[in-house]
Amino acid sequence: MTRASLAKSRNRTRSVAQETTDTKIATGALTAFGAISTLAGLWAVACFVGALLATGGPLALARAWISAVTGG
Repeated sequence: MTRASLAKSRNRTRSVAQETTDTKIATGALTAFGAISTLAGLWAVACFVGALLATGGPLALARAWISAVTGG
């Protein structure tokens, strides 16, 4: 093998390894952001259900929300 073909072979190996690492990092980041988003969504649903239970139903919650927003 010539030096040029050895250099090409090494560069290809490095780029494939770099792409694999980048893909793993991107997959990990996507998984982490997805998990955080899911937890935030579950927390929002839990808060909404808690508010419904505390006020006595959806109509009472709507009245309480309007009252809080308008200051009345």
